[in-house]
Amino acid sequence: MPEVNIDIGGRSFDVACQEGEEHYLKSAAAMLNEEAQVLTSQIGRMPEDRMLLMAGLMLADKTAGLQDRVREMEDKMAEKEAELAQLRNAPMPEAERIEVPVVPAGVTDLLAEIAARTEALAETVDPRS
Repeated sequence: MPEVNIDIGGRSFDVACQEGEEHYLKSAAAMLNEEAQVLTSQIGRMPEDRMLLMAGLMLADKTAGLQDRVREMEDKMAEKEAELAQLRNAPMPEAERIEVPVVPAGVTDLLAEIAARTEALAETVDPRS
């Protein structure tokens, strides 16, 4: 079982941990040391057990706040997932009927006749066309 030397609040501690967990121990010790540094800068030197207790309580307070935020975000995410599921399961909206007016065949024939007469008339006025 490896032993890791950690510094917390200007004091050194040898702590044993499981193989491969040294990084996690050092990370946790760094967070605890950060809180201990805040305490020592505000209060000054204090007994080891009191410093560790207060630093631990400060970390616990931060952790509790983060847990509350995580719960809030999980609740919001659950609401959004429920809304998404509702939208996915909702029936498709009915297709909208769009009517496009169709030009009656008689009008098309009449327009073609008018075009032919106009071209014939244009030929009589200007035979070069």
